[in-house]
Amino acid sequence: MRRFLRPLLPVFIFSLMAPVAAQQKMIDQIVAIVGESIILESDIESQYLQMQAQGALPASGDPKCMILEDIMTQKLLLHQAKVDSLVVDDGQVERELDGRLEYFIRQIGSREKLEQYFRKSYLEIREDFKEPVREQLLTQKMQSEIISDIKMTPSEVRDFYRKTPKDSLPEIPTRYVLQQIKLNPPYSEAARIEARQKLLDLRKRIIEGENFATLAILYSEDPGSSSKGGDLGFQGRAELDKDFSQAAFSLKKNQVSPIVETQFGYHIIQMLERQGDRIRVRHILIKPKLSDDAVARANTLLDSIAQQIRADSMTFEAAAWKFSQDEETRATGGLLINPASGDTRFDLSQLDRTTASVVSKMKAGEVSDPFQTMDMAGNAVFKLIKVKEIIPAHKANLELDYDLLQNLARSGKQQEVFLNWIKEKVTTTYIRIDPSYQGCSFSYNWLATKG
Repeated sequence: MRRFLRPLLPVFIFSLMAPVAAQQKMIDQIVAIVGESIILESDIESQYLQMQAQGALPASGDPKCMILEDIMTQKLLLHQAKVDSLVVDDGQVERELDGRLEYFIRQIGSREKLEQYFRKSYLEIREDFKEPVREQLLTQKMQSEIISDIKMTPSEVRDFYRKTPKDSLPEIPTRYVLQQIKLNPPYSEAARIEARQKLLDLRKRIIEGENFATLAILYSEDPGSSSKGGDLGFQGRAELDKDFSQAAFSLKKNQVSPIVETQFGYHIIQMLERQGDRIRVRHILIKPKLSDDAVARANTLLDSIAQQIRADSMTFEAAAWKFSQDEETRATGGLLINPASGDTRFDLSQLDRTTASVVSKMKAGEVSDPFQTMDMAGNAVFKLIKVKEIIPAHKANLELDYDLLQNLARSGKQQEVFLNWIKEKVTTTYIRIDPSYQGCSFSYNWLATKG
């Protein structure tokens, strides 16, 4: 069975990285029409050059024929999306466009180099790329519409498992069911004042003429943006912390905010530019430091709790309810839920590095010593971990991995439905392929007689 539709990037993204000289020498022509959409020789050549540069050309078959069929499949989806009057909102297009352009700016080195490459301003590049991005989002939405209602019954899952050769079933790594007790020691008022004063000094230096980006590289404690001069790229309100967003959206171009407090620490923010309901800002983050006394008290308390649990003076569940400051888990005895799967099992790659290192050395039923790690906001937290259960590495089976097998079975059924949809639409949609490509060994009969 042919693969599911690959999430191909639109042609302009491949063109971005393809050699300019090769594109300039290309004599363009229409090689296919699907519905009202045309496919150019340059569309195929651009993707071919990019795949060649990445060493991603297939080992067998004609890669240009495969590229053409993938593009025709996308155009078929786009045609049906328009027939069905599907739409994507402007905000979604803008967010997708921001992400892609930011990615290529990182790849090419800077916004200025991107503008030099295209010989256009950044705003002109955005405008050129907006419609191809919209079209790709429409094709993705159409594909989702086709397969969204597919359900799997337990008997279908069991049948899928029986028919799948055992050597084709996925290998499941060792997984752990974990409980935790977490403490969030408070920062002292002195630590908060020290962090704020450091930011006030930096803000004063910026107001007096020093470069914000340089100071962000030197002093910001945000690992994700400090190396980029604090630049966060384009963001909408919903993508930012509420307090950060409120302060950032109130700024004028190049204005520097007063100190802003969020769950991450203290910030100063500079407005770079605004486009509709999205803004591009840079910031400097300074986090208060925990005092040695706070660290010692957290470790002492957790060590005492661990000793009581090991001595059977208190259950881990009771201790979690009484002492843990994690509101999401304390009511369930500290039981952790894996956000990636929705169940209680984790493999080590799904844990932060410190927790994974601790858990990897533990046995089932064992309680760890206290250790320090970071929460999602980058703040220091202190934990005890109990390994409630260890599920050894194994081949996927119905008893332990029903949800995984259900998803695999659903994916196969979705693929079958999608491929049947293509076969049907090929017979009812206007399609023309240039004679130079009619000798391709396509997976579908794109030249089928139209009804």
